[in-house]
Amino acid sequence: MISSATADVCGPDGCEPPPGPLDASAAETYASWFATLADPTRVQVLHAVATATSGLAVGALARQVGIAQPTVSHHVKLLSEAGFVTLEKVGTSTIVRVNEACCSGLPHAADVVMGTLDALPCCPDDVPSDVTIRALADEDWDDVRRIMGEGIATRLATFETEVASVAALEGKWLADHRLVATIDGEVAGWAALSPTSPRDCYSGVAETQVYVAEAFRGRRVGVALIDALVRGADAAGLWTLQAVVFPENRASLRLHRSAGFRTVGVRDRIAQLDGEWRDTVLMERRR
Repeated sequence: MISSATADVCGPDGCEPPPGPLDASAAETYASWFATLADPTRVQVLHAVATATSGLAVGALARQVGIAQPTVSHHVKLLSEAGFVTLEKVGTSTIVRVNEACCSGLPHAADVVMGTLDALPCCPDDVPSDVTIRALADEDWDDVRRIMGEGIATRLATFETEVASVAALEGKWLADHRLVATIDGEVAGWAALSPTSPRDCYSGVAETQVYVAEAFRGRRVGVALIDALVRGADAAGLWTLQAVVFPENRASLRLHRSAGFRTVGVRDRIAQLDGEWRDTVLMERRR
């Protein structure tokens, strides 16, 4: 693990070095990534793929970027070899999709190389004013479990496939770190912290859960919840928060990044969901 206690000063006299040497194998990997992105057209192609709502055929990609299809095919081949995109043959077309793991892995590589892992925000700076955050009450459990079920159904939120019982959740979550968000009196989402270990030495380390009701997605409810969650953790003296996020859940990655979480790494094929191996991104926020 790379320490977060790094300098973030880069000026006329140069940059202060990152803490400790960079592993040679990691340096070689990062160098190959950066080399692949040394061509500006290739960067445009990757950006077009990464921001598409679904996969793009090579022909459509060529039209969007404004270059010849053979040129796009050449760049796509190099991006695929580097692992930035995946290719799928559908009929006579080749569909190009972004490798979601790179959406977190590439920024992490840049952070490591530049030694700026500590240059992260404390909390979101755009908390919505129409969302009220309060402690979870007994009468909220039905809404909390319903919203959990909505999250499970997306297959983007958790490895869980069934909604946990109230007793299980009460036993799992830290008592002082269970929050609900309301809009006009209606429960719009919830957030909680769970201890990562029963050992005393890890008593200040907890894992986040943030869920937003389907009807309120897009209302920045998650921003309000993560803001309150990290501020409460800081006030309570917790020194590390971690989040485990599917790389496909880019909204959650952005949300945690806005609250000062950094990417520690991507855990390949860590567990199965519905019989398929899934990766997770491990994120961490230090107090």
